[in-house]
Amino acid sequence: MEKKVKKVKKELTVDQKINRRNFISFSTFFAAGGAAYGGWRWLYKSPEETSGITAGARKPLRRALNKTELFFRNFFSNNHLVKTYPKEMAAKKVRVNSDIGIDDKDFDPASWALAVRKGNGQVTKISIDEIKALPKTEIIYDFKCVEGWDQIQHWAGVKFSDFIEHFGLTDHAKMPYIGMETPNGEYYIGLEAESALHPQTILAYEMNDQPISLEHGAPLRLIVPVKYGIKNLKRIGTISFSNQRPKDYWAEQGYDYYSGL
Repeated sequence: MEKKVKKVKKELTVDQKINRRNFISFSTFFAAGGAAYGGWRWLYKSPEETSGITAGARKPLRRALNKTELFFRNFFSNNHLVKTYPKEMAAKKVRVNSDIGIDDKDFDPASWALAVRKGNGQVTKISIDEIKALPKTEIIYDFKCVEGWDQIQHWAGVKFSDFIEHFGLTDHAKMPYIGMETPNGEYYIGLEAESALHPQTILAYEMNDQPISLEHGAPLRLIVPVKYGIKNLKRIGTISFSNQRPKDYWAEQGYDYYSGL
């Protein structure tokens, strides 16, 4: 019977091992790069979404953004609070990023009143003094902008949840969405009720222990720490409640409607 001879595997040299690893690395890189480029080309050539409450994004991207929103809303918890900081860490000069909706040179803060549109068609007008009469809440947190910058800021006002309860709006706030607009209607946002009623969301009338300046949204603005800055509406003119998504300025430009952190 012929005996089989076991072949001895030849050991690779150091150079051969390096060359093999380089080949594997570069092959993986180019394969991943090709796949990424192909995916980008597919998304780039995809049709745009139908204009409506949202617009300007490719259909697959908007579907992904909407699915992401549903995921985070399902796991949203008002027990999850953003990090806060001591007052001395707050910026003394608070950054101004946009004047969309508040560039009205004829605006008179003394004549301002907040209009609350109820689901039954009624409108309630609320003065700044009525709002200031409610318990004041302060927050010092890291304000974040979608442009990539952030700044620790100090704001004070009334909790939105306290505002809702005090003015008998609890039943209206059971609707899934809340909309807000500037007095001239040029800037507007839509929020899911969970974020609006988050315990750190406030209707702010003070910044660094002083009344808010006109450029920062006087006499009353929204501070919603669980959202990027584009949702923190300056100079609130109206508040409304809805079963559908309210219109949103930046969502109409292709941005994520949710814009959560």
